Amino acid sequence: MSTIYMIRHCETTGQAPDAPLTSRGEDQAQRLCEQLLELPISHIISSPYRRAIDSIQPLATALQLSIIQEDDLKERRLSAVPLEDWQDHLRRTFVDPDYTCPGGESSRTATGRIIRVVEEALQQHDVSILVTHGNLLSLYLHALDPTFGFEESLQLKNPDIFKVTQIDGVISFQQIDLY
Repeated sequence: MSTIYMIRHCETTGQAPDAPLTSRGEDQAQRLCEQLLELPISHIISSPYRRAIDSIQPLATALQLSIIQEDDLKERRLSAVPLEDWQDHLRRTFVDPDYTCPGGESSRTATGRIIRVVEEALQQHDVSILVTHGNLLSLYLHALDPTFGFEESLQLKNPDIFKVTQIDGVISFQQIDLY
């Protein structure tokens, strides 16, 4: 059996790659550390975005582990231009994985990125933490269970934790209660 914990980052001040956590997000990162500290974690892999790294830094410090930055865990780019009706476009990407907004990334492409990272982590046969972003995490969960769709993605919290296990080649997930 292999296990990873996929984490959506803590509360942030914005969507830019260098957006820091809010003060509430910093408190959430400390509580996240306390909750995960007793797990036998051997690897921490994170999106290179500041909000993801800052969300897991307290745990990495406490466990004396380095954070491996993985570009394939960065948030999915829906569009290169602002969209007034962005939620309608996002909803469509859960139904049509090849739908792409101008300058954006399709669900199929984004899902392929995160699946590759998860599969590599699961092959390690130890416990890893992967820190990513809401839409990318939702696309991964949707790939595992098509009933996890757009509406379910709107229910994700900052932070949120999903335990992903692989037993005899079968991958499943469960949401973990926070604090």
